[in-house]
Amino acid sequence: MNNAPKDTLFQVETIPEDFVFNERVVEVFDDMLDRSIPFYREVIEASARLLDNFLAPGDTVYDLGCANGTSLLEFSRLLQHREFAFVGIDNSMPMLDKARLKAELYRKQDRISFSFEDITTFDHPGAGGVILNYTLQFIRPLQREPFLTNIFNNLRPGGILLVSEKVINHDPRLNREFIDIYHRFKKARGYSELEIAKKREALENVLIPFSVAENLDMLGKTGFAPVETYFRWFNFASFIAVKPS
Repeated sequence: MNNAPKDTLFQVETIPEDFVFNERVVEVFDDMLDRSIPFYREVIEASARLLDNFLAPGDTVYDLGCANGTSLLEFSRLLQHREFAFVGIDNSMPMLDKARLKAELYRKQDRISFSFEDITTFDHPGAGGVILNYTLQFIRPLQREPFLTNIFNNLRPGGILLVSEKVINHDPRLNREFIDIYHRFKKARGYSELEIAKKREALENVLIPFSVAENLDMLGKTGFAPVETYFRWFNFASFIAVKPS
């Protein structure tokens, strides 16, 4: 990811719009992920281990909100010893165009396919695994539980849902401290104070995080059991939710 075009989208005094996954974002998306999400690669590797342990030969893994396909290509590489099919779903055509180009470049078309769909109407019965990598936070809060219920209903018994999210803390001081630590992480990756502030402004009405407890509770209410956190770094967390057999 380090050779990706540099993310300079927020080196501006005034942002023109809320954050959207358009052509400009597509071009710098890999660099944005690498510099904005702590332990991104480690989370992908941990998630791959869980898929390896829980899924059966012939299972299909769906990445909802797959963006430009980078993470799905990495899952395919890490799980190349398994007989899995991988399907990326997104509602951004520029992202999917880039994803298909990458799959062709790395000769992965036989294992990975991409589909232009509204992920909230996910309809693929018998899914072995579903991945929501920093995607649920972009779904409107009132839609999240019905969306998760839909995923639950499409998973086969014993199938798993892996969710990675930005999270909040309801204790005001802890929340401020965690955000401050995160901003220092981004500055260490080369983002300026202006870029950090402007991106936060662009995401304010688009990305609405829940707390760890709220995410766990929501997944449990949907029917998943067990539900557990498998990664945590200040205001980032990953969860595994299993559909009972």
